[in-house]
Amino acid sequence: MKVGASSSAAAFRILIEGRVQGVGFRPFISRLAKDLGLCGWVLNDGGVVKVHVEGQISDLKMFQEALIDQAPPLALPSIGVSQAIPLEGFHHFEILKSRNDHQGDRVMAQDQGVCKPCLLELKDPQDRRYRYPFIHCTQCGPRYTVIHDFPYDRLNTVMADFPLCISCQKEYENPIDRRYHAEAMACPQCGPVLSYRKGTDGPFLMGEAALKAAIGALVAGAILAVKGMGGYHLMLDATSEDSIERLRLRKNRPQKPLAVLVSEALMDEHWPEDGTDARRLAREKLLSPDRPIVLMPLGDRALFSSGIAPGLQEIGILLCSTPLQALLLDGVGRPLIATSGNISGEPVLIDPKAVDQRLLNVADGFLHHDRPILRPADDGVFRVIEGRPRPLRIGRGGAPLMWRLKRPLMEPLLAVGADLKNTFALSKADRVIVSPHLGDLGSPRGLEVFESLVKDFERLYGIEPRQVVVDQHPGYFSRQWALDLGLPLISVGHHHAHASAAYGEWGGEGALLVFTFDGLGYGEDGTLWGGETLLGRPGCWERVGCPRSFHLVGGASASREPWRSALALLFETGRDSFRDLDPKALVKTAWRLRINTHETTSVGRLFDAAAALMGLCMTSRYEGEAPMLLEALAEKMTGIEGLSLPIEEERGLYRWDWSPLIDPLMDEGRPLSERAVLFHETLARLIGRLALRIREGHEGITAVALTGGVFQNRCLTELAIGHLKAAGFKVFLPEIFPVNDGGISFGQVIEAQALMSFNEGQGEDYGAG
Repeated sequence: MKVGASSSAAAFRILIEGRVQGVGFRPFISRLAKDLGLCGWVLNDGGVVKVHVEGQISDLKMFQEALIDQAPPLALPSIGVSQAIPLEGFHHFEILKSRNDHQGDRVMAQDQGVCKPCLLELKDPQDRRYRYPFIHCTQCGPRYTVIHDFPYDRLNTVMADFPLCISCQKEYENPIDRRYHAEAMACPQCGPVLSYRKGTDGPFLMGEAALKAAIGALVAGAILAVKGMGGYHLMLDATSEDSIERLRLRKNRPQKPLAVLVSEALMDEHWPEDGTDARRLAREKLLSPDRPIVLMPLGDRALFSSGIAPGLQEIGILLCSTPLQALLLDGVGRPLIATSGNISGEPVLIDPKAVDQRLLNVADGFLHHDRPILRPADDGVFRVIEGRPRPLRIGRGGAPLMWRLKRPLMEPLLAVGADLKNTFALSKADRVIVSPHLGDLGSPRGLEVFESLVKDFERLYGIEPRQVVVDQHPGYFSRQWALDLGLPLISVGHHHAHASAAYGEWGGEGALLVFTFDGLGYGEDGTLWGGETLLGRPGCWERVGCPRSFHLVGGASASREPWRSALALLFETGRDSFRDLDPKALVKTAWRLRINTHETTSVGRLFDAAAALMGLCMTSRYEGEAPMLLEALAEKMTGIEGLSLPIEEERGLYRWDWSPLIDPLMDEGRPLSERAVLFHETLARLIGRLALRIREGHEGITAVALTGGVFQNRCLTELAIGHLKAAGFKVFLPEIFPVNDGGISFGQVIEAQALMSFNEGQGEDYGAG
């Protein structure tokens, strides 16, 4: 109805920022306005939503409160501007055609797992979308992986190639329908179609026939490449020893754990609520819209093939993120392996032709569809540590990840991250945008996808970086790539970036004591760090603690061969060999003459050495295998008291000595589990004692942070936190950004901002929001 010009009537023009596109926000506003008897319009403009609303003042107040309090579950809105304007006398409320005039912030909606209402329709024989693999609504489905440009409208997505049929158009235009302005919606009459073929030269089956053929192949033990929302999965029967053995052989992945796709019913049966916070939080994360992989206790080993996670006590499981996965899971009737469809370490594959070529010798069949994927988004991975789900990898549904700085940057930055577990970050004004996990940059395709996605983000977000932040390691592929850009570089130490990432997320004030334990990173002194304790804040970190250094023989191969780390410790302490660690004279000579050796303080390599000294793992078949096997053993036993490692202070640096651990680790009279617990408890105790020693020499230290890939280890982390809290410290462990190298790009931005500010004499003010 038309709003009269009474004294109690008013009009407002409202600009709403944040995550407000691709989340059903305009339909929500339209319904809210009509429920309150308000008139006007709403539209997308660039990356924001604009509203003109007229009505009674009391109703307008309720409207503005509800914009935030009652927003759709996937939305994260904030009101940027709310301005009273003259009444224009609108008769009704409508959604207007989008514009692209607004040049402000753009927030990318993330892909979301299929919702329960859509799953109910999928399984309802009376519904017109029964068994349709691309059923979506305003609260689920692809966003990030299908958008060409802002604003998020169908015409700006890959769905522009699928014009809506009459029935879908009616739903799209119906204000009370769940698919009112659902941009990625479709049905069997107008939407994407499945295609399947055995091998890469057989005939294609289409639609329902393709689905049935794929289900039949999985039941028969085949390995399929299946196109999902953000890339391909390799899928197979998780109960079939033979299928898993063939996958491992073909993919050259002999031991690495495999993720398993399970139904909610199986989750409820195998991992029911048990009254613990850890179980409740893990289940909540599994059921969250981003549908990540979550590490869960393996429990009943008879449920799955023993080849899924050899030697480990946990298994990575995920629930269905797409309708297609739900149909395959229901059709096979058993849990399915769902591992990334890629060559190990590379970004997940998204193009059907590339999949046919690169996975030809891995997959028996290929289940494609014709909805393009514009950019890769692998599964996120989480682990519950110290009462919170912590990301080990940010992926589909959780990224791009946007972060607000306390103070705006002086000029836009690109942070290129690390070479392993790469993410990159773009930052402008007070925003940091962190990409999803890309993988390793050591392959041509890895670097190609990285470069393409950087350019894509710069275009989508309208950010033109003026400087590039790089790791100090001179051999990093990311650094070499950045040199070719011709832009000024800001070099940031690897462990300074780790510490600054923790500080930025922490959001506190003052000095922070940060334990940065990882594999290897280029140190300020030219050696390879990995066990550093840093004190301070971004831009002014002081190295106050580290382990006794040792010299690794063999360069990069040391990270793949734990026996090299074990020999390094033995040589360093005057021993020559032990058990299977009987080196050729050439190795000892190389170590003695420092030929192809690298001095390091890496705690990650200490874990490798411990596993080798115990006979657990001499050669790693995947990254982190030795520490993971060691942790799995440690979680079988409790009650072992750790050693008190020597700590010596020299000119403000507290150096601790790992050597007392060697004899107990080699003591074959002790059970393996006891030795594993001893190692973890000794390091945890060391962290607590070292923090106390440093506090004695530096007044005012109250807060400690733990970061670096070593603290993905739940056993060590929780033990260390216990010792630190007992010593009176407040302990921070990141839960937004990974503690591993996936968080480096964010830390590079935080550190670079501090360095720029100090250079300009503006002091410090970092933070989180």
